[in-house]
Amino acid sequence: MDLCTNTAPFPLFPLTPAEQRVLQQLRSGCSNKGIAAVLVVSPRTVESHISNLLAKTGCRNRTQLLLWALGER
Repeated sequence: MDLCTNTAPFPLFPLTPAEQRVLQQLRSGCSNKGIAAVLVVSPRTVESHISNLLAKTGCRNRTQLLLWALGER
């Protein structure tokens, strides 16, 4: 069973530089609050970027997004 509707190693739509930075921090295991601190943005901004990443990748939740980012589709 696929975790995401997008099984390709690339997103359905191009990622913004900010989304790429958030995804990189997510791969490192950071929480939303941790990502916000590293990128010097609000946790709400991180939540927004993660929502956009979920839509662009076809994943349903943060765990699926992380597995997709790590290539564990």
